[in-house]
Amino acid sequence: MVETVVELRGISKRFGDVQANDGIDFDLRAGEIHVLLGENGAGKTTLMNVMFGHVLPDSGSILVREKPAEITSPHDALALGIGMVHQHFSLVPTFTVAQNIVLGSRPVLDLRLKPLAVRREITALADKFGMPMPASTPVRDLPVDLQQRVEILKVLYRGASILILDEPTSLLGPQQIENLLSILEDLRSRGHSIVLVTHKLAEVTQVADRVTVIRAGKKVAEVERGEFDERTLTRAMTGREISTIKVDHTSLEDDVDAILQVSDLATTGVGGNSLDGLSLSVRAGEILGIAGVEGNGQRDVVNAITGLSHLESGTVRIDGMDMTGSEPARLRDSGLAVIPEDRHGWGLILDMTLAENLAINEIPAGKFSRRGLLDWKRIRRQSDALLEEYNVRPADSGLMAGSLSGGNQQKVVLAREFSRNPKVLIADNPTWGLDVGAVDYVHRRLLQVKEAGAAVLLLSLDLDELLKLSDRVAVMYRGRVVLERDVDELDMDDLALAMAGSPVGVS
Repeated sequence: MVETVVELRGISKRFGDVQANDGIDFDLRAGEIHVLLGENGAGKTTLMNVMFGHVLPDSGSILVREKPAEITSPHDALALGIGMVHQHFSLVPTFTVAQNIVLGSRPVLDLRLKPLAVRREITALADKFGMPMPASTPVRDLPVDLQQRVEILKVLYRGASILILDEPTSLLGPQQIENLLSILEDLRSRGHSIVLVTHKLAEVTQVADRVTVIRAGKKVAEVERGEFDERTLTRAMTGREISTIKVDHTSLEDDVDAILQVSDLATTGVGGNSLDGLSLSVRAGEILGIAGVEGNGQRDVVNAITGLSHLESGTVRIDGMDMTGSEPARLRDSGLAVIPEDRHGWGLILDMTLAENLAINEIPAGKFSRRGLLDWKRIRRQSDALLEEYNVRPADSGLMAGSLSGGNQQKVVLAREFSRNPKVLIADNPTWGLDVGAVDYVHRRLLQVKEAGAAVLLLSLDLDELLKLSDRVAVMYRGRVVLERDVDELDMDDLALAMAGSPVGVS
């Protein structure tokens, strides 16, 4: 018999009118990766927050190594060997790797807290677990996958043998995901027990020893390796079959007008490679996908078009009008809509309600004003309709945006931007953090926007997504477009070479 290291029995938790967990049983065995699978808002994170002491359940009990446990705080959980890596990191950007890892683990006056000794200790820890780390580097200078490793090392440093990872791949590119899954498999081989919270089926089939599926706060399935595939898990997650989208890629004539046209863009950017004479155009009724290894200027393209970065040279035109460096309000008036990659930093104001977030761009234009006063009934009525249409849960326009799960927050951004019937849509990783059902929904909506005649610029780290939706693909390398092809004429070897910067792929 394999030892059960943690057992949750009959866990229930309600937030107002929302039953987040409803009598859920869940257990974790020694030396296994147990995937907790479910759609956005299904209650996965709430259940793990109960296990880690962030949330107190309304009812139910917890056993750790077959003994009743009172876990009322993360301190209690860590004392029992349970650590949690959250979807959104809790690192101090200006602190070094070593400082972040030891922060809070020792008294401030501990004489052992000598910088050189701490750096050596952290370097040894990182090497031990196969995650070499520059201990003296400030966290803000690290790429996102290394920041995540810092979070993992933090809980390992505190002696955790039971790890909870909440949506750990939502910020990562394909190769970074592969590296993380290899780390988890290595930790499993060392005897650690891991709960992987996700909605990405490819990851489940690759590493899961066991899968528990929850839907709408209830446990609906528990299956062992060999008993599941992507189709059965999708049905369990959503309660329905997800039909395959058939995409007819548009091949437009050369005389079709470009709605979005950028020419010779050059900028130093912030936090990424500069643009170096970049030019591209997107025509009405077309999706242009931007491919490339992360960090080759993709963020700078978005910032340049949306006026968030200073251009050294070049022009941006929307429907023939010069919009170079324009204010956001003028860009929106021109028909530009944006789904930003960072929904917390740019997509939403978390301390405002869903109604306020959905109406925030229309209020300054006077759309909801009556005799100088805001018509809040009208705002809430429109917001409630959008929340229902885009399947946001809970569909309560009075809730704060920060109270929603990450996937539901993304749906709010989509609802606001898609509902504007844009001429140009910039979709920057629009399915980031979404479950399989929501991804399917977003894909269908993107195709509807295209079919309505909009020009869609799609950036995604998911190459399969780009190839599925795009009519044309442009590969970026060091701030330039080095390959551009209709998707039906794209050679995969040329694509790979171009992404790697090989001159063989240069068009």
